[in-house]
Amino acid sequence: MSVIIVTGGTFGLGQSITVDLARRGHQVVAFGLAQPQVSSTAQGMDSLLGELKQAGCTAEVLEADVSSAADVQRIVDHAQSRYGAIHGLVNNAAIGPLGTVLNTDEATFGRIFDVNVKGTYLMSRAALPHMIRAGGGSIINIGSGAGYGKANMAAYSASKGAIVALSMAMAYDHFHDRVRVNVAIPGGGGIVSGMSVGRTGGNTDAFRRKPVPGTAAGRPATGYDLANAVAFLLSDEAATISGTVIDVGCFSHQGGPIPPKP
Repeated sequence: MSVIIVTGGTFGLGQSITVDLARRGHQVVAFGLAQPQVSSTAQGMDSLLGELKQAGCTAEVLEADVSSAADVQRIVDHAQSRYGAIHGLVNNAAIGPLGTVLNTDEATFGRIFDVNVKGTYLMSRAALPHMIRAGGGSIINIGSGAGYGKANMAAYSASKGAIVALSMAMAYDHFHDRVRVNVAIPGGGGIVSGMSVGRTGGNTDAFRRKPVPGTAAGRPATGYDLANAVAFLLSDEAATISGTVIDVGCFSHQGGPIPPKP
């Protein structure tokens, strides 16, 4: 049994990751915030608890803010004291308000980086010593095709580009510690998440009607497609893989068509 912490693991893509890892027999410590965050429809923990019950598995579900060093340390201390080890970390928590540099206010810009980048740094900093003492581990940072730059996503794109760079630097820094660090990017268009639906004001139908490129499977990617990639990167089957990016949705790093001029 591996002990895995999943940030933002209580809703959306994080919920899929939590349930999939729990179903595979991992002890998952998932946390997030109960109240909705900007650009997301995430609210409460009931959806995750219900899906875990339906899947016949369990996970620890806690409330904490990934941008708070005190909250992060509390989660890591809890996992270590209760289970005696931390084998893996999935840095999934993120917010993604739309906007250009002209219409993104300073507070929103700061909050995006606090959650998406500082949160990844805080969690990694807190969990890494435990992994190193145990002889190794695996960190998966959830990226985005926007990390290569997309229209109307200036701050979000910048934060996800930073995740790629941070992940590669960590992979170098902890190579000899046997801590593997990789990035998994959901994409393919049409993947339903609290963030993507939140950008349409919570209108799931409107989101689903958007034309999307889909994937090589002939359908849009799902949260469980992403979870499968995460589970692989956490496993011993990926023991030699570090410092890489897996695009789960096919070519999302190439971006999409240029939108029409406003």
